[in-house]
Amino acid sequence: MALNSLKDVYLDQMQDLYSACQQSLDATTELGNAATHQELSEALAAGGKGIAEGMEKISKLCSDHGINPDGEFCKGMQGLVKEARSHALEEEFGDDDVRDAMIITQYQRMVHYALAGYGCLVAFANRLELDGDAAVLQECLDETYQGDRHMTEIATKGGVNAAAA
Repeated sequence: MALNSLKDVYLDQMQDLYSACQQSLDATTELGNAATHQELSEALAAGGKGIAEGMEKISKLCSDHGINPDGEFCKGMQGLVKEARSHALEEEFGDDDVRDAMIITQYQRMVHYALAGYGCLVAFANRLELDGDAAVLQECLDETYQGDRHMTEIATKGGVNAAAA
């Protein structure tokens, strides 16, 4: 599709974010399975559920606009997923707490990519006066921020970073 208008960019980026979510979902599950800290493992399971719910919402929006959500492949998330697997799953760790700290790091990098994607889509939807879309996407953005903040709390107040130190 030629990108000739903000609406074209909006739809393209919605497909890109769907691909990013799809890729990060598998990695999040793998990170959750590798985590040893109970709260971290539970948060990653909840994060996976949230990603899947976001994908459902994006898929519905894509359908409403007559496009296939699978229309793009997100190379940015591909790189982040590769990094997450390399640094948190394939790397050798002498201590489970250190791995858990790395898991949080890699997960948050993927989440921050999604935050940027959702934020841009909300701005585009608002500019295009797609109020229904904007509301759905804002909800996804808010939930993603909430998950990111929870992960920071697990690292700092939940003791993962302290245990890793």
